Amino acid sequence: MRLRGPAGTRIEETEKLANKALEVIAREVGPENVVLTLGFVGVQNAAYPINTIYLWTSGPEEAMLQVQLNRKAGIRVATLKEQLRKKLPQELPGVRFSFEPNDIVSQVMSFGAPTPIEVAVSGPDLTKSRQFAQRIQDALGEVTPLRDLAFLQELDYPAVKINIDRQIAGMLGVTADQIGRSLTEATSSSRFTVPNFWPDPRSGIGYQVQVQVPPPRMNSLEEVKNIVIGRSQDTQLNLRNVAEVTNGTVLGEYDRYNMQRMLTLGANISGEDLGRVTKRVTQAIEKVGTPPQGVNVALRGQVVPMQEMFSGLRLGLLVAIVAIFLLLAANFQSFRLSIAVVLTIPAVLAGVAIALWITATTLNIQSLMGAIMAIGVAVANAILLVTFAENERFGGANAVDAAVWGASSRLRPILMTSCAMIAGMLPMAIGLGEGGDQTAPLGRAVIGGLAGGTVATLFILPAIFALLQATQRRGGISLHPGDSDEAPLASDGAPARLPQHQTT
Repeated sequence: MRLRGPAGTRIEETEKLANKALEVIAREVGPENVVLTLGFVGVQNAAYPINTIYLWTSGPEEAMLQVQLNRKAGIRVATLKEQLRKKLPQELPGVRFSFEPNDIVSQVMSFGAPTPIEVAVSGPDLTKSRQFAQRIQDALGEVTPLRDLAFLQELDYPAVKINIDRQIAGMLGVTADQIGRSLTEATSSSRFTVPNFWPDPRSGIGYQVQVQVPPPRMNSLEEVKNIVIGRSQDTQLNLRNVAEVTNGTVLGEYDRYNMQRMLTLGANISGEDLGRVTKRVTQAIEKVGTPPQGVNVALRGQVVPMQEMFSGLRLGLLVAIVAIFLLLAANFQSFRLSIAVVLTIPAVLAGVAIALWITATTLNIQSLMGAIMAIGVAVANAILLVTFAENERFGGANAVDAAVWGASSRLRPILMTSCAMIAGMLPMAIGLGEGGDQTAPLGRAVIGGLAGGTVATLFILPAIFALLQATQRRGGISLHPGDSDEAPLASDGAPARLPQHQTT
């Protein structure tokens, strides 16, 4: 959970807010159900020798809290988040909260975005980008499934603005560089202006020597105005002599993409799947209108990988169907039989759709993978039936009798294959075990697809076979250059039955 206090909140006050937020969480779930807490509060001073890449906060008013709950407590995290969204603003008014994924899978799928929905607005003119981004924020506020909608940067961070009167500074012999260095040394550290290292003659270890004004002393505009910036004719010059010092606001964090400043809106999702929310978010952005010249809007987060994966899986499914059809045409030496087998695929997809609808499961990566698996097994069963039916037709039976014989003779192997696959997928479909909810769609898709494919293979495929092969003469024209156009004859002159191939 990310906690944001009012802009400019001191790190000591942010720590108090973080502790109080943890107390609220403990009350909601029960203190005995909180196993471990980990907090990152504020940003350490620039003089402290630790790289800030290991922190996930952009200012002293931010805190990142991670809470591990007792697994045996049976607490649903999604429900707990909704409770905290109502409780925390009452306990901590003026503080903003946002929940972010803590598991590695969601973090990788978001490609660095802290929330599943992220809208980035970039352009050369920050003023235009900000105005358009705020219009987008208003539009997204009407999308009810979105939660924690806010800018990921602090737009109005309190600052001290210093406007140098260059004419007076020039008359007094003070340059802008001198003023900047004096301000840096007084408000931060001399390490940024004059790096100074002292080597210990005994140990040989180098120590950085730096000078800075104690931060508690820089507590008002008057202290800033009294910063010494130089001397002129033996007279000490303070900042107030050459500049106007006032309160103001600045952008708390500068993010850039392709060298252009970027503002980012982030939001979580509750009560609806990512696909539907993405559609509504896209429609809301389109209603805002055309962006100003030079302003670009990009929808990021988990949306981009989701769209890429769905596009790839749809293309892969289509390629798989075409490849199956061509391989069957080469195997059966007949496009009609290939069509008969491929026509079972719509029944598989219908079974997948019905199973997902009954179990209230979304169409996602796992369910698409399950659909491809179900298609593979269903096509194998269809090939088994068609092979035996065609061999029976070669033996002298008409198309109808051959279709019935093929279905009846292969009934047991087909049912055994389908039932074994369905039984193996039941634990996965129920979602048992750790992370079962993530893999459950795959099992449900396989079960639904196999159920639909098995029914179609045993009851619909024989009818399709009989219709397609009713007018086809035995043997037909082979696609193999070494085969004869006529079916092989037995010793009594009747068409010989082709050898039956075992298919598993």
